[in-house]
Amino acid sequence: MTWRALMLGAVSSIGLTSAALAQDTSPPIDQTPPAENETPSDVGTVPADNQQPSAQQPIVITGIRSSLERAAEIKQNADQVVDSIIADDIGKFPDPTTAAALQRVPGVQVTVGGNNEITGVLIRGLSDILTTVDGRELFSTAGRTFEFQDLPAEALARVDVIKSSTADLIEGGIAGITDLQLNKAFDFQDPTVVVTARGNHASNTDTITPQLGFLATDTWETGIGDIGALINVTWSSTDYNRPYFYVPVRRSGTFRFDTPGVALPNVNGGLNEYGNYERPQANASLQWQASSELEIYADGLFTGFRSDNQSAFVETQFFNEGTEVSDIVTDDNCFDARVTEGGFNPRVIQNPNQNGGQPFLEDFTVQNLCNVTSATFRNARAFTSAQSRTAETNNYLGALGFRYEKDAFKLDGDFSYQDSTYTNETFIVDIGKPIEEIQVVTNDGNGGRYFQPGNPLYNPDGFFFRNGLNQNFTRTSGDMLAAQLDAEYEIGGIIDRIQIGGRFADRSARSDQALVNIGAPGGDMVTPISDATGLPSDFLVSTPGIPRQNNGAPVLIPNPDYLRSDEGRDYLRGFYGLPLGDPEYQAERRFDAQEKTYAAYIQAAYDIPLGDTINIDGLIGVRPTRTERTIAGAGLVDGVPVPVESSTTDTDVLPNASARIDFGGGLQARANYSKTVRRPGFGSLNPGVSYVIATNPNVINSGSAGNPDLRPQKSDSYDATLEYYFQNGFLAVAAFYREISDRIITSASAEVIDGNTYNISRPRNLGAAELKGVEVSGQTFFDFLPGALSGFGVFGNYTLVDSEVTAEDDNLFGETLQGVSKHNFNAGLLYEKFGLSTRLVYTYRSRYYDGDATGLNIVRPIDADRVDEVFVPTVLNYVRPGGRLDLSIAYDLNEDIRLTVGGTNILRNKYKSYFQESYLTRDVRYDDSIYTFGIRARF
Repeated sequence: MTWRALMLGAVSSIGLTSAALAQDTSPPIDQTPPAENETPSDVGTVPADNQQPSAQQPIVITGIRSSLERAAEIKQNADQVVDSIIADDIGKFPDPTTAAALQRVPGVQVTVGGNNEITGVLIRGLSDILTTVDGRELFSTAGRTFEFQDLPAEALARVDVIKSSTADLIEGGIAGITDLQLNKAFDFQDPTVVVTARGNHASNTDTITPQLGFLATDTWETGIGDIGALINVTWSSTDYNRPYFYVPVRRSGTFRFDTPGVALPNVNGGLNEYGNYERPQANASLQWQASSELEIYADGLFTGFRSDNQSAFVETQFFNEGTEVSDIVTDDNCFDARVTEGGFNPRVIQNPNQNGGQPFLEDFTVQNLCNVTSATFRNARAFTSAQSRTAETNNYLGALGFRYEKDAFKLDGDFSYQDSTYTNETFIVDIGKPIEEIQVVTNDGNGGRYFQPGNPLYNPDGFFFRNGLNQNFTRTSGDMLAAQLDAEYEIGGIIDRIQIGGRFADRSARSDQALVNIGAPGGDMVTPISDATGLPSDFLVSTPGIPRQNNGAPVLIPNPDYLRSDEGRDYLRGFYGLPLGDPEYQAERRFDAQEKTYAAYIQAAYDIPLGDTINIDGLIGVRPTRTERTIAGAGLVDGVPVPVESSTTDTDVLPNASARIDFGGGLQARANYSKTVRRPGFGSLNPGVSYVIATNPNVINSGSAGNPDLRPQKSDSYDATLEYYFQNGFLAVAAFYREISDRIITSASAEVIDGNTYNISRPRNLGAAELKGVEVSGQTFFDFLPGALSGFGVFGNYTLVDSEVTAEDDNLFGETLQGVSKHNFNAGLLYEKFGLSTRLVYTYRSRYYDGDATGLNIVRPIDADRVDEVFVPTVLNYVRPGGRLDLSIAYDLNEDIRLTVGGTNILRNKYKSYFQESYLTRDVRYDDSIYTFGIRARF
């Protein structure tokens, strides 16, 4: 029997049983986070059977234990399959950002971004997540997702990761929904002020940077009702450095060196991503209890990002005329490959003027190539590059709403407006020189290394301008006006309550870009830097260094601060022959989108007895939606921008059904079905085409385009769980199955435009994919142990995910989905007693691939019986397994003062990747270890 049949059978059988039986509803457990000033007796956990603990068995919980047990309550009583994170108290979230906190949730995987922040959140291997804040949709600029790292953990009261959908939830996340809940004034009993301060020490930079937070709230009794106000402000500044070492593309040695039978590296190099970023954040709430039935509120949220940063590249290119190679060492990894005259993999060419318009392969020969593990090159060309950037993000969200509740009737209305903008200015200058010798190791079991005798790239003499000057100025923005109305009427009996509601959202998104790329004056490696007599004396500056390059010795690059200055930019523009001043946004690189979404829902909650101790309840609902979208862009025809516009309308009907059986004694089971939808991102829908001719002779021309014909992704989602809750913890097993249609991916293919060949990246609907798996999670504290040992506890979760592309006509047929690790787990040791709270957590994920490198020109294995087929063998960039160990320790000096220390990635895990075959190493990236110390004071 298939996974789908099993899951559907579980939902159907429970649903059929529920139609024949009835029982009264038990009162729900309060799911709100603990108020700041609750006494210990107020925060006791209600046991799973909804019975209060006896006087002989008091439960007093605080801190980490309080947050874990409240999260278990939410999981137990939620209408959906939910896992939650609760801030055990204001300012006590142990992780610095929302993304970092989410990695502890069962089924959630994360990646590390270029600035060493936790980012790239996935739920059960899928990135298609809808983010809401207090139930309102939240996004970043022109995208569909929210950058979780923009919201610090100190701003949060709670995060719910909702893995199964119901009709009352906003549509848009086939992976799930993350609901970020902020603190509100009415959550507090007394006037409260909380101040937090933390110092963060990054190992890669050896600097200490600040992280600050402030919260103040109060409630007043007035003649017109109770009024509460809260403000929360946070700010952080972070220095970072993330070194990379890479061996990107293999190339047949026959072309340049007359060394048949070897796959040599085309280039070898690395980079430092380094700089500083700041994150300001503020949120506020105003609540007015106008009467016992009516509450009126206003909420506001601002998140920001500011950064001056740079990528410092250092690279040696081996396939230049005059370069020599010797001391070649290969291993036993040999393969047949199709090879062009230039030593690359042949591309599939799509040209309407050749081969009757049918795709065809570039000319090639078949060669047997062996992997080169080390070699020495002489008379090669090396270059360094400064890619200087200035970036800024501003997200604003404001909302007004009301809650009305009288007897069995509830009515909620919410009206919100969001505005989000992102700007980035990138200015790139490359310099280079010939070098006498470089000794390269491509694979030493740890990813490779190289050594240049004398470190010539740290000598300021002999540099030339090379490759070119690149300006990339972008601005993206988005806004949305949304209105939502929800009503609920409690009936009682078999049909416990009826919910109806509707939502309207008016969304717009814009993107502008100026991309200017011009070759070096006089050509590559022709004009010495000394010819630019107007450059300052500090034009060349030192980089931090890369561990696998010259043992971490620094090199010289153009000064990134000078490249960020108006004076520096204009001098170099004039020297390269470009107009002065910032380039104007280009019509062919712009899109403007307008989208209106209409949604309504009706949902019934049922509650049915199955005897004296067993009860079944659940939801049955449907959510019809309609989306009307227009997106305008431009494409180049003979070098002239030509406007292109596309309009689409999508109508979807999204049903859901769920059942929960409460067997009593803390044991319960669930079965859920829902249909979910994910609309394409606006950038992916852009009908325009953008491309550029490369000035680097070792890089092929490239470009990107959208696809206005993209269809929304859809998923039939099935979930089943078995959960057992006991006084000190819980155990849960969940099985899930997702049948996904019209999955969207982006890949590159060769296209001929105006006589030039470009690798153009386009998104497309994959066709079909499926994802299935099992989650196991649990937590407990060892209260039965004597004395101090009773403070120990453990928690853990393991997720097995099996995914597959099932579209037979796709080159990824049979592959897993991008970003999906098969094995994932968290294992944590806890201790809380005598004012001490500690947490030691190890987070692991197995191999996954984070990119489709098929469009690159790397030589690759080809099956003998497919040599003459017009296709490109798949090459994926796989990330090797890895794990991170994190530690947090907090000590309460008294009820108002808490001291904290901690560390993330304290075992110094690195990102390591390879091309398709494990011996074709690609990247080693040095993830940082961050050590923190801080204080929290409450008044």
